[in-house]
Amino acid sequence: MTEQRNLAAARACYEAYVSKDRAAIEALIAQDFHFTSPRDNRIDRQTYFERCWPGGQEIEAFDFINLAPVGDRVFVTYEARMRGGRRFRNTEIMRFRDGHIIEVEVYFGWSLPHPAPDGGFVDGQA
Repeated sequence: MTEQRNLAAARACYEAYVSKDRAAIEALIAQDFHFTSPRDNRIDRQTYFERCWPGGQEIEAFDFINLAPVGDRVFVTYEARMRGGRRFRNTEIMRFRDGHIIEVEVYFGWSLPHPAPDGGFVDGQA
């Protein structure tokens, strides 16, 4: 039951970005929330809303590739569609307590379409 509640909360978090509903996402994110990505090292809730929420205004949709609840975590891989047609894929691990998101780790993926040819790679990038 808890895993399904966490899964619903994860979906609602992404929907808040699509619908631009800050009140909805604020209700989902715990006061002691922390966020980590390749650009952010365990930033707090206030800093998250200052840094991340404004950039989300360009998001039009999320297409879920993987959405898997496991205990107190939900593992998500999505393809995001932005205004202007840009798309990208990321993976996130969301951790929950009592139905609220307490931590998110983001692992950046790649732009879509992929810049490397199928079966190939892009030189000069590690």
